Amino acid sequence: MRVLIVEDAADVAEAIAIRLGKSGMACDLADSCETAEDFLAVQRYDAIVLDINLPDRNGTDLLQDLRAGGDRTPVLMLTAQFSVDDRVSALDLGADDYLIKPFDQRELEARLRALMRRESEQKSDVITLGPLTFSPAALAATLEGSPLHLTRREATLLGLLLRNQKTPLSKKRLYDGLFAFDDADVGLNAIELYIARLRKKLASSTVAIETHRGVGYRIVDNG
Repeated sequence: MRVLIVEDAADVAEAIAIRLGKSGMACDLADSCETAEDFLAVQRYDAIVLDINLPDRNGTDLLQDLRAGGDRTPVLMLTAQFSVDDRVSALDLGADDYLIKPFDQRELEARLRALMRRESEQKSDVITLGPLTFSPAALAATLEGSPLHLTRREATLLGLLLRNQKTPLSKKRLYDGLFAFDDADVGLNAIELYIARLRKKLASSTVAIETHRGVGYRIVDNG
């Protein structure tokens, strides 16, 4: 899951990125609307955490521009001062959720997961495919009732595949979901390594990761 954090308070932005990173989300940080627009011009995001009070423009202006341009990326607004009028205005402009500062990082993480479930029409926080179950919140999986031992990035990759079971995901789409711009030293071929590791750990079951040549990867249950 790739998240853009638009927040000019560096300590707040970094704290959010650290927290979300531990839960398998790759985060890019923008301290202004202009920087955010630069990121959005070249990268697709699964969600945007957007502060209202930014140094160059109001965050709601950026939100309005996104929606006017047809960008439906889920947006969670942040602000220190958020009256009822502010909340109504942000929601009417297309915000999907909001949090008032100060907030608990656990709530922010949970709200982002809820937005992702809404986008994928997933109702539960546990995803099941045949004998495989996966909890995005815990980054934990079981296979035929036994714990499946995964690294953080293996678990993140598994989550991406499970949330998109109907559609093969390209190597670049998987890469974008695992790595942020700060991970530029990691090459695209790293995805093949993580896919190979997952296949090895799933080999004893009916769950498999198919390669669709020229298209991408898809997880299936052959049971």
